[in-house]
Amino acid sequence: MDETTKHAETQPHELTPWDRVQLARHPQRPHTLDYIGALCEDFTELHGDRRFGDDAAIVGGLATFAARTVMVIGHQKGSDTRENVKRNFGMPHPEGYRKAQRLMRQAEKFAIPVICFVDTPAADPKKESEERGQANAIAESILVMTNLRVPIISAVIGEGGSGGALALSVADRLIMQENTIYSVASPEATASILWRDSAKAADAARALKLTAQDLYDLRIIDEVVAEPEGGAHQASQEAIRMLGERIRSHLEIISQIEIGTLLKQRYQKYRTIGTYLEA
Repeated sequence: MDETTKHAETQPHELTPWDRVQLARHPQRPHTLDYIGALCEDFTELHGDRRFGDDAAIVGGLATFAARTVMVIGHQKGSDTRENVKRNFGMPHPEGYRKAQRLMRQAEKFAIPVICFVDTPAADPKKESEERGQANAIAESILVMTNLRVPIISAVIGEGGSGGALALSVADRLIMQENTIYSVASPEATASILWRDSAKAADAARALKLTAQDLYDLRIIDEVVAEPEGGAHQASQEAIRMLGERIRSHLEIISQIEIGTLLKQRYQKYRTIGTYLEA
């Protein structure tokens, strides 16, 4: 196993799950457009869901990655307050997910692989989003990805929060950077629900098993990708390169699998998550 693919068990163990939550949320972590800009050429961003409008919290479009045309889609946070307001802090509205679905269907039409970057605290929770069909948009995204007849790779590059993350995570390969998280709810929300005390977020983070290594051990994700020491924000270009190498490697493998077989494997991958034995 080369240095970029070592799992987190080969890294220092002093970081707690709560430490990794803070690293996953660090405002200077590279975001989706940083990865696209560094790893891809000829990126052409596509806008709008053709039903309501364009959502800046999800970006996507055609690009060239590793000498191959791909459709790249991802959550986009901001690096400062002004950009975060524009991007709704990376929390997509229904039109964002419908834009993603539109781009995925275009990729399928032209037999183009899809690469997704996951980085959101959650889908937008406001009343207006619910009125425009937020839950339905997320469910439709999951359905589209389940049946999409092209290879799909999803990479968690920051926060993977709730259904907002799952809507871009149904993939043939789901990988996470070492200091990222993926969970049904935030530690703060979980602590408020379980103990009525958000100050117990660190305890909730431990209980949620939300770290990359936890999820790899539970066989929910396919690989933990190492980061530079101190986190991806400490050496952004190196973190991007390391993740890009693993995406390229996985894409080469799954692109050689016949699409009918790939769809069966994708279905079985998610059917076997959470298996248990009865006495």
